[in-house]
Amino acid sequence: MTQGLARTTLLCASLALLTACGDTLTKSSMGAPAPTTLNPDLKAKAIAEVREKQAKGARVWCVPFARTASGVDLKGNAGTWWTAAKGTYSRGKEPEAGAVMVFAPHSSSRLGHIAVVSEVVSDREVLIDHANWERNKLSLKMPVIDVSANNDWSKIRVEGTPGVLGNARPMLGFVYPRKIGDDATES
Repeated sequence: MTQGLARTTLLCASLALLTACGDTLTKSSMGAPAPTTLNPDLKAKAIAEVREKQAKGARVWCVPFARTASGVDLKGNAGTWWTAAKGTYSRGKEPEAGAVMVFAPHSSSRLGHIAVVSEVVSDREVLIDHANWERNKLSLKMPVIDVSANNDWSKIRVEGTPGVLGNARPMLGFVYPRKIGDDATES
């Protein structure tokens, strides 16, 4: 009888703990909590690489920065990352800290652009870290707003100047730093 009571108490305590922690799960987590911030070690490494390149007078690009800061190991121009991730990394339309935001190539950015989500502010606003938005510079915690009609992050505006949102730009989605098989999220 005492063992049964102990098991019941343990079960109730476990359920209470899980219920209390339930607020931290997001729809995109698929059973695992989504990170709430960018991995600080990867971010520090990416920033150090940028600073080293700048000190040597070398050009800074968005792809190497995003690759290091996110841990998503894809190659090619930014505009190819969405397709390159298919079947290898989880992809989706919901922002998540640490995910790579893939901007679609368009008239003013023929090769596309990528950035790393450093923080999810709300379902329609994130902060991003990225390189070469401003030629050869690093931009940290830059606000991005989802302006798509269906709240699907297909069209965004980036705050390139404090308090000023830029023109709407097409976006393909988010590449999450999880390989397929580690998480079943794919859309």
